[in-house]
Amino acid sequence: MEIIIKIFIGLVAFIHCYILWFEMFAWDTRGKKVFKTFPEDLFGPTKKMAANQGIYNGILAAGLIWTFFINNYEWRINVSVFFLICISIAGTFGAITTEKRIFFVQALPAIVALVLTLVYN
Repeated sequence: MEIIIKIFIGLVAFIHCYILWFEMFAWDTRGKKVFKTFPEDLFGPTKKMAANQGIYNGILAAGLIWTFFINNYEWRINVSVFFLICISIAGTFGAITTEKRIFFVQALPAIVALVLTLVYN
């Protein structure tokens, strides 16, 4: 089960690395394909704001990647739980305030990883 938990944590980290990339470096190209309801003329003026959001997603990903290098069992679980809760909250908030699919892309994988981590550790 530990391998499955690590796979889910890795998946969540990968998703947030991808979000970092498109928000920081491809906002006015890939961002337009991801956020189809966002007015196209606003991608340029909001590029710096998106980059700021991207760095936060990168920090969340870095926190989860860090857990792969923590040897102390309790520390590893606590750090994993912390970052998974942060991502679950951020994804749920994004779904409520922006687009519902954010829940399925960000929050749900984090919630699954969180539940697996709490139940099997």
